[in-house]
Amino acid sequence: MTKELGVGILGCGNISTTYFSLSPLFKGIKVLACADLNPEAAKAKAAEYGVKAQTVDELLANDELDVIVNLTIPDAHFAVSKAIVLAGKHVYSEKPLTVTLDQGKELQALGREKNLAIGCAPDTFLGGAHQLARAYIDEGRIGRITSGTCHVMSPGMEMWHPNPGFFFLNGGGPILDLGPYYIANLINFLGPVKRVAALTSMANPTRTITSEPLKGQVIPVETPTNIHALLEFAEGATITLSASWDVWSHRHANMELYGTEGSIYVPDPNFFGGVVEASGRDKDIQPLKDWDHPFGKANQEHPNGPRANYRTAGLADMAMALIEGRDIRCSIDRALHGVDVMTSILKSGAEGNFVKTTTTCFKPAALGIDEALALLA
Repeated sequence: MTKELGVGILGCGNISTTYFSLSPLFKGIKVLACADLNPEAAKAKAAEYGVKAQTVDELLANDELDVIVNLTIPDAHFAVSKAIVLAGKHVYSEKPLTVTLDQGKELQALGREKNLAIGCAPDTFLGGAHQLARAYIDEGRIGRITSGTCHVMSPGMEMWHPNPGFFFLNGGGPILDLGPYYIANLINFLGPVKRVAALTSMANPTRTITSEPLKGQVIPVETPTNIHALLEFAEGATITLSASWDVWSHRHANMELYGTEGSIYVPDPNFFGGVVEASGRDKDIQPLKDWDHPFGKANQEHPNGPRANYRTAGLADMAMALIEGRDIRCSIDRALHGVDVMTSILKSGAEGNFVKTTTTCFKPAALGIDEALALLA
């Protein structure tokens, strides 16, 4: 099989810059073309990154492309990914995979029928910090994980995103937008979720955009913006997950996991790097020794300091998995289970009951230093 897959990008909005700019870091993939419903957006990205601008139909029919990256808005993910598979190409989608479980199951079945791979972000759990935590957990250093807490809370997206309206519509909200990072990381550590319960609400029925260029525009809120959930894992751990865009400030850590022999403190799953801390029964919390993982090294400057950003690692892993004939770490099975967990949380919030998941998955293979280096160009 070819040692490099031709990649097309469908959707040239805010997130596309990440895929265009970071994909050259990795082997197995080469971005050749892009498309957008707004032809000018596609032309601008094509000119900036030296690729071909096409219409959506032209992109789907492009014989140079093996995989198309779906960067459309969440509510369009299902229809667009389905069209890509029907065009005979592999798909790598931004999160969430779909906004309903039935859509995800249909995509999974279609991919199997056509013998085409469907992968899905997030891939941040492949980051150096989270793989260090995975290794520490796998070594049994904190014993069997029994419980934990996760918190991702802020005032919302309308203060910084240039076009935040879709975040508050069907397919948006903090669970479907930010929940994938946390749930993917928990699956990475603990495997599949057995059942969930949740309380959900929204602080306001509308939001006023304060970012440019739409400053002052009032947008409707159609999905819960404040979610407090309980997750019971098949392995027995019980985790509290709070996701909210109705919180101005807080002092909760992003992720803490508690085991029979100690605790581990994991940095924000929205990012690849950060400091991992742990303690044993002595309660002495100390940072874990940096193990020089390539996806934990700072490679970008940000207002808060240097940051590690290796998004598209999941796409590269999918390409190399297809080339090498192995499991895809950001596979549809894990993404679909994530959708199951997230939509079950929202269903529980609406109905007031525990909801059992109807899908399952295996933990992805760990991505150690050597495995990560093997993905880099």
